[in-house]
Amino acid sequence: MENAILLQNLTPRDLEELITRVVKEQLQEFVKNIPTENPDELLTRAEACTLLKINMTTLWNWTKKGKIIAFGIGNRVYYKRGELMGSLIRIN
Repeated sequence: MENAILLQNLTPRDLEELITRVVKEQLQEFVKNIPTENPDELLTRAEACTLLKINMTTLWNWTKKGKIIAFGIGNRVYYKRGELMGSLIRIN
């Protein structure tokens, strides 16, 4: 009986208000934990491919052609989220 919920002396309106309040609190907590997009965030090649929904070969070709800008530290290659989003062009 430890998981039982007792709804004694609760009007339908009170129950509605209780549910609404709890759902609002949960939504606010969820929204607080969503990371905001940082345009300077460094993405790995795999993350950049996932973001753009392309494969590694396409990413390499676009980088080689100068369509997107890569950044490096040592032998690691990164892409800035803002640079990737800025490289998108409007078609229509």
